[in-house]
Amino acid sequence: MLRILDARTGEPVPAAPARRGLTRIEAHASGLDPTDLRVLLTADLLVRALELGGTPVWTILTAPLRLAELRTAATALAIRPFEDGRDLASGLGEAQAIHVVAGDNGPVPGPGPVASVAPVVWTGAPGPHAGAEGTRPGAASADSDAGRDAVPGVPPGASPTPPRLPLPDLLADPAALRLALLSVPRGDTVHLDRAGLDRAAEQLTHWRRAVAAWARRPSRPVPEDVRVRLRAAWEDDLDLPAVLEVLRDVESAPGVPDGARFETYVYADRLLALDLPRDLGALA
Repeated sequence: MLRILDARTGEPVPAAPARRGLTRIEAHASGLDPTDLRVLLTADLLVRALELGGTPVWTILTAPLRLAELRTAATALAIRPFEDGRDLASGLGEAQAIHVVAGDNGPVPGPGPVASVAPVVWTGAPGPHAGAEGTRPGAASADSDAGRDAVPGVPPGASPTPPRLPLPDLLADPAALRLALLSVPRGDTVHLDRAGLDRAAEQLTHWRRAVAAWARRPSRPVPEDVRVRLRAAWEDDLDLPAVLEVLRDVESAPGVPDGARFETYVYADRLLALDLPRDLGALA
């Protein structure tokens, strides 16, 4: 059973207490920046994990600003579409509502567990589109005094102006951005730079080529111990870094048939949505 850490209480709670009861996932975004996209991505992961467990899900996006642009950016990140309002869901007998918010978003309207998401901070040089987007208020101080002390020329206790987050540049390779965000626990700040995005892109290229090669071998089922590890990871407060670690282990584990590696990666991609089978048929 999927359990999430409820920011209201600090305790883990079931994401779907009523078996197969309709669960509403409501993403609360305050604008259009990478932290808002991380909020939507976390909501998307909740939806996918619950559906894999057989729970019907209703998703809603609450965003007071730039809603259309936010939806477009979410689509680029392979985030499933959100519905337009909560009133429609209220008549469907929902069992629970889960709110996904950025950690600095303030009080959450309505009852239900709260999944809090740490900010995304761009630590590299601003890109050519850097002036197009601002930073989330408070993002510069979200990481602690230690992070401020690391900025050259900034006196202790001062609040430096961080590089502007180049959202259009980040979305140039949406899958690499998605993988970079998945690689960090949602309660930890994501520090993004160009080198990190390049590493994510290289990892994706490597995995997609491997999956395409394994697909040419006879299919084998996902090993049961691997399936158990994957589900245990994502059902533990959406521990996506642990899911990715399972994939790395499966890739290098001796004795695992290539057909089983292929099925494992395809199975995990139902949650990750990284399009890992994209290169099927591309190898001669």
